[in-house]
Amino acid sequence: MSNNSKEINVPGSIQPGKPRFELLDGLRGVAAMFVIWYHFGEGFATSPVDQFMNHGYLAVDLFFVLSGFVIGYAYDDRWSKGMTPWRFMLRRVIRLHPMVILSMLLGALAFAIQGSVQWDGTPVPLSSLLMSLALGLFLIPTAAGMAPEVRGNHEMFPLNGPAWSLFFEYIGSIMYAFLLHRLSSRWLKLIAAVSAIGVAYTLLGNATGYYHLGVGWSLDDNGFLWGLFRMTYSFTIGLLMSRGFKARKIRGAFWIATAILAIVFAVPYPGGDATILNGVYDLLCTTILFPIIVYIGACGTTTDRFSTRLCDALGQLSYPVYIVHYPVMYLFYAYTFSHEVTMGQMWPVCLALFVGILLLAWAAYRFYDKPVRGALSRKLLR
Repeated sequence: MSNNSKEINVPGSIQPGKPRFELLDGLRGVAAMFVIWYHFGEGFATSPVDQFMNHGYLAVDLFFVLSGFVIGYAYDDRWSKGMTPWRFMLRRVIRLHPMVILSMLLGALAFAIQGSVQWDGTPVPLSSLLMSLALGLFLIPTAAGMAPEVRGNHEMFPLNGPAWSLFFEYIGSIMYAFLLHRLSSRWLKLIAAVSAIGVAYTLLGNATGYYHLGVGWSLDDNGFLWGLFRMTYSFTIGLLMSRGFKARKIRGAFWIATAILAIVFAVPYPGGDATILNGVYDLLCTTILFPIIVYIGACGTTTDRFSTRLCDALGQLSYPVYIVHYPVMYLFYAYTFSHEVTMGQMWPVCLALFVGILLLAWAAYRFYDKPVRGALSRKLLR
């Protein structure tokens, strides 16, 4: 999710002469915007089947495909030229972790503003909040019932729920650094096939409830295993796509892919209820449709200065938007749950918060993430 075609924005991360995938940057940003609106809908939903932007949770699967594709594109041919697993992981830490730290601090601040209580109003001692923050800063998950699980909502990272996907992003990076880049395409296809079976069992066997992938993958009830299948399939498919990739010119690729994503995320639950039909829908999107969308985006190019700048801006904001927006959502949920308001009543507030989140993400990128990564890169990656 968190990697763009410029990769880490440090010297040497993309070799000279390799083209950039500007449209993939843009699509990542578009998907991150849809995630915000999906989470707005959670503030008014009575169940997963009546949410605004019902399938916005599937954006994470698109992010994993994008990460696999771009990492494979950027690094597969560099292992024979001196790249080491530890140096690769150092680059990934520099790329991902500054924003992880900021997001956890924002999450702790939001929790304190809410009164340091669980969702049911149970007071949480400061020691538990500090333990939760300490674990979150190092992206170490917690389990239900433990003191650091301060919200009482079975989240891996209760100060910033979506950080679960960054946890699996790191696992994917570790797998690539120490194993996957060494494997032939035949072995990668086998791993993808096994992972696809795992995803199919997760969905069609209703392992998560409601026959969907829209959960935070807690450490309870085999959640880690189902989340691992989900990441491994999409990440491995992205790697496979990057090997021997041959682009075919597709005019309007960005708008075609954006329109498909909008439809995919907005589609109501098939049949209007939580049935196996939704499991089939999620399975088709994750295993077939999202790789196709990534291919369409990779085959397109920007044609003018405006479109290039737009995709570049969307790419720069995609990760900050995704990782910092949920602390704002915690405060939003606290208000909507306590005041029993409707989506219709809160539309102006949602629009204002959406703009505010974009500004927060831009400020985080411009004044924190970019300079911190630059400084770390100059110091550690010479």
